[in-house]
Amino acid sequence: MNTFVSNGTKHSRSGQATTADRQQGRGLLSLWSRSAIALGMFAMAAGVGAQVNGVAQRPYLGWSSFSQQTLDPNFLTQANVVIQSDALLSSGLQAHGYNYINMDSGWHGGFDANGRPTPDPVLFPDIKALIDHIHQNGQKAGIYWIPGVEEPAVTANAPILGTPHHIQDILTVPYTAGNAFGGPGTSPYHYKIDFTKPGAQAYIDSVVALFASWGVDFIKLDAVTPGSYSDDLHIDNRADVAAWSKAIANSGRPMWLTVSWEIDQDYLGVWQQFSNARRIDDDVECESRCATLTDWSRIYKRFRDLPGWQHAGGPALGWNDLDSLDIGDGELDGLSHAEKRSAMTLWAMANAPIYLGGDLTRIDAFGKQLATADEVLAVDQSGKPATQVLGGDLPVWISDLGDGNYYVALFNMNATPAVVTLPWRQIGLDGVRQVRDLWARAELGAPAGAFSTVLDGHGVRLLKVSARVGHAPPTPSTSYAATSATLAGSASVADCSGCSNGKKVGGLGLGTNNTVTFQNVYVRKAGIYLMQVDSMTFALRSYLYTVNGGAYQTLNSGGGSFSIPSSTTLPVCLKAGYNSIQFGNPTSYAPDLDRIVISGSGDAVLPQASTYEAEQASLGGTVTAGFSNYASGLSKAGNVGHGPANTVTFSNVTVPAAGNYQLEIDYATNGPRGLTVTVNNAAPVSLTVDGSTFDDPRPTLLRVALKAGTNTIQLGNPTGYGPDLDRIVVAPLIGAGLSDAAVSRMCPR
Repeated sequence: MNTFVSNGTKHSRSGQATTADRQQGRGLLSLWSRSAIALGMFAMAAGVGAQVNGVAQRPYLGWSSFSQQTLDPNFLTQANVVIQSDALLSSGLQAHGYNYINMDSGWHGGFDANGRPTPDPVLFPDIKALIDHIHQNGQKAGIYWIPGVEEPAVTANAPILGTPHHIQDILTVPYTAGNAFGGPGTSPYHYKIDFTKPGAQAYIDSVVALFASWGVDFIKLDAVTPGSYSDDLHIDNRADVAAWSKAIANSGRPMWLTVSWEIDQDYLGVWQQFSNARRIDDDVECESRCATLTDWSRIYKRFRDLPGWQHAGGPALGWNDLDSLDIGDGELDGLSHAEKRSAMTLWAMANAPIYLGGDLTRIDAFGKQLATADEVLAVDQSGKPATQVLGGDLPVWISDLGDGNYYVALFNMNATPAVVTLPWRQIGLDGVRQVRDLWARAELGAPAGAFSTVLDGHGVRLLKVSARVGHAPPTPSTSYAATSATLAGSASVADCSGCSNGKKVGGLGLGTNNTVTFQNVYVRKAGIYLMQVDSMTFALRSYLYTVNGGAYQTLNSGGGSFSIPSSTTLPVCLKAGYNSIQFGNPTSYAPDLDRIVISGSGDAVLPQASTYEAEQASLGGTVTAGFSNYASGLSKAGNVGHGPANTVTFSNVTVPAAGNYQLEIDYATNGPRGLTVTVNNAAPVSLTVDGSTFDDPRPTLLRVALKAGTNTIQLGNPTGYGPDLDRIVVAPLIGAGLSDAAVSRMCPR
């Protein structure tokens, strides 16, 4: 898009998929055929791989300009980058390993006589002097560019340095977009390079040589496809990425190469071979869609997407990049203290590059404390990316260090505090010798059998666990293929190269009848089992599933492929004998489904909180359910209030014992709105809620008295407009006297 050049803004999409996407997935080329294409396409770069260029044995630490650019479009100047470089050094961050200063889009102002990008002479009067200053501070300098050739260089048809060829000689004919920012047609502004043509590699070599002459240590290659919300194989930047990797090698200067953004996992082998890291997500920043740098919904997206990529990173494979980590700007970050700690922990467990955003001259004390926690940074630098062993609202991630020690992170995705119990056998350990809390920097002894803790809303505990010799014995498990289940409505079987039996079920959701039902899930005794769900999606989608015809439960998923399954494991209540488990999504998009795997002996632990989706409640009057990308269940209820009939009524809120409970209401609004809460026809309670976007839900908490059994909670606003409603969460008050054992045994009805 032309706006890309003028304002340097990264673009994103709604996340809503097309009907063709929903039914068939994306990129249904088999892995074999993709490998064949890749082998032919990249033969010219055989033996050249960015991951072996000597710069990426560990994920880097540093700072990027882009987050601050979303707040101040005039921020990116040479003077400001000097200030940030000096602040990185003087703040003490550099002493803890932060040493990259990365300039994002906006430094460029034109092209030289050979069609190579040059700095804006007003904003960056001497980029070589700037990078020299960064180096004098003991830091490394990063720069931003995109595949293809921009229109001014194409129009000038400049000669390619050191060759008899010109820019127009190396372009794809007919002209087509050279990256995800390019427009349609034969004049797309960003023009695609044909790397089979003489001079094409030499052009990229000349650009990288120019960067090297300035002293550049890092290149972010943005708008790369397949990915960046485009799987248009007419663009297809795989050859570009290989060419940039080869150019870095040819330059003789070690440079980190990151490809961005939300890269398609189906082509993982290419990204791993030719880059040091790949952005697996879209932008973490709100970019004016909310009033802060980011918010919890955008952090939560990383929790949903990462399981699909968890086996893709490491010292020999490159790193999964989760985007900027905005934790140092106080309230401007849009995150609570607990949310910032959880974000830092996820980045560390993922071994993701940690690059701070915002203004380093104003980093607050809490953000600095998080960013310089050396024991947590050691997790990030361990070279052992974690895997998720439990998903849902209380996910658990574990990293096996290979020496009898493990990093274990327990998270709470709800805003209500939660009592969490993790049996050691559930993560494969027979017992422990010592447990250390890395955030608290405290030894916790050797809890026998299980670890129990209270997690704050959106909070985390990060542990280093020294295990006893030996592992817990494996538990019995049974796999059930989705293709052997009962399909209804638009659900249909499709090929799937990465699936357990080469097939999957797609076409789920967008209607109550578009489902897949496993009707023969057998267990010998009633209890709580673990259910592994192997699903596929590109970006966010959600299942609403039911067990034995009970209430809907939610599995919020993410991922980077419709061909490579992502696994999430949840506790599920089953009766003795045969059980029925149905997957779909009545109002929005569901992932494609490979299989489920039921394991355990019936003694797993169920979360104490229960979740109820607003779009599945009773909607009165004008209230309607509709797609919402960041909402739980990928849908929310809108048009609430402005009349007594326009309500959302949750009529099946079930608790095991009478008492006071915590009620979390997840809502979305831009500006203050009123909300009335009525519990079991008692006197309504009036709330005022506030927010800065209808895109991203945020929570408010209320204490409510509930009776044992089934309760009714109604939300509305009889006189004014209410917020959109995403879901409610009902959880026992910590220390309120309710029996934890009784609550933990509660199964959905």
